[in-house]
Amino acid sequence: MQLKKILAVCVAVMFLVVMAGCGGGGSSSSSSGSSDHKGIKVGVSMPTKSLQRWNQDGANMEAKLKAEGYDVDLQFAENKIETQVSQIENMVTKGCKVIVVGAIDGGSLSSVLDEAKAAGCKVISYDRLIMNTDAVNYYATFDNYGVGKIQGQYIEEKLGLKEGKGPYNFEITTGPLDDNNVVFFFKGAMDVLQPYIDKGQLVIRSGQNTREQCATPNWDEAKAQERMDNILTTYYTDAKLDAVLCSNDSTSLGVQSALKSAGYSAGHMPIITGQDANLPNVKAIVNGEQSMSVFKDTRALADQVVKMVDAIVAGQEPEVNDTSSYNNGVKVVPSYLLQPQFVDKSNYKKLLIDSGYYKESDLQ
Repeated sequence: MQLKKILAVCVAVMFLVVMAGCGGGGSSSSSSGSSDHKGIKVGVSMPTKSLQRWNQDGANMEAKLKAEGYDVDLQFAENKIETQVSQIENMVTKGCKVIVVGAIDGGSLSSVLDEAKAAGCKVISYDRLIMNTDAVNYYATFDNYGVGKIQGQYIEEKLGLKEGKGPYNFEITTGPLDDNNVVFFFKGAMDVLQPYIDKGQLVIRSGQNTREQCATPNWDEAKAQERMDNILTTYYTDAKLDAVLCSNDSTSLGVQSALKSAGYSAGHMPIITGQDANLPNVKAIVNGEQSMSVFKDTRALADQVVKMVDAIVAGQEPEVNDTSSYNNGVKVVPSYLLQPQFVDKSNYKKLLIDSGYYKESDLQ
C-alpha cells in the first residue's frame, strides 16, 4: 500500500513538471513577442526627407517595427530614383525578408524588385502603388479615391454648389504624372465637381482641366507656385479666383504663395484644399490661408504595415480589404485601405491636438 502511494506521488509530480514545461514554452512563443523577430531584417525605403509626411511615415514604421524586435534598415532616397534602386538592392543583399517601399516613381522599380522576388523577399508597396511588376505582394495605403472625393465635397459644400450657387472661378493643381495615386485623387474630386463644371457653376478660366495640364512634377511647391503665378497673371487680372483644388499640401503652399503675390490675404483667400495635414499647412488653416487638408493618420498606416509584416514572417496571408481596385498593369495587388478624413479650422484641435498627432505648441 505504501509503495502505491509513493508511485502515485511520483506520477503527480512528473505530470506537474511536464505541464509547467509546456506552459513556459507557450508563453515564450507568443506571436506578439518581440523575441520572435530578433534577427529578422526588414527594409523600409522612403522617397525623401524633404516632405514632412515621409519623415513621419519612416519614423513611425521604424519605431513600431523595432518595438516588435525587427532589425530595421530605414533609407531615404531624396527623390532620386537611382538612389532608391541602389538602396533596395542593398536591402536585398543584406537579407531583408520584407521590404516596404514608398516609391519615388512607381514604374521604375521593376528590375530591382525582380531581384527581391528571386531572393525570396516579399514587397509591400507603401502609399504609392508600384507599377508594372508581379514582384509587389501587397499594398498599404489610404483610400486615395476617397481623398479626392473629400476634397471635392468640401468645395461643393463651401461654395453651395448643391443649392445651385455660382458661377465661381475655379482652378486645379494636381501631383506628378508618375504617381499612380494622382489618378485616384483626381478622379475622386472630379467625380464630385465635373457636373458643376458642365453646368457652368464652376468656371475654369485657364481651360486647364486635365490631369496632365494640372500636373506638378515631384509635388514641388515652387513649381506649383510658378504655374499658379502664370495662371493668375494671364487669366485673373480682372477676376477673382474662388476655389483651387490642390491635391496635396506642398502644392497648396505653392498656390498660396502665388495668391499672396497677386494680392490675396489671410481671410480673403479662395477655398483651397490640401492633403497630409503637414504642420505649415495646419498653421495656414488656423491663419485663414488654407481651407482644409485631408488628414491621413500615418500612425494607423504604420500599425497596419507592421501587422502585414508580422503575418508574412509567420507564413500567413496579411489582412486586406480591397482585391479589385489597384491594378498595377501586371496584377491586381491585394490592398489594405485606411479611411482619411478632412481637417479644417472647426476640428483641427480634436483630430490633431487631442489625438497627440501634434502638440499645441507645434502650431505657435
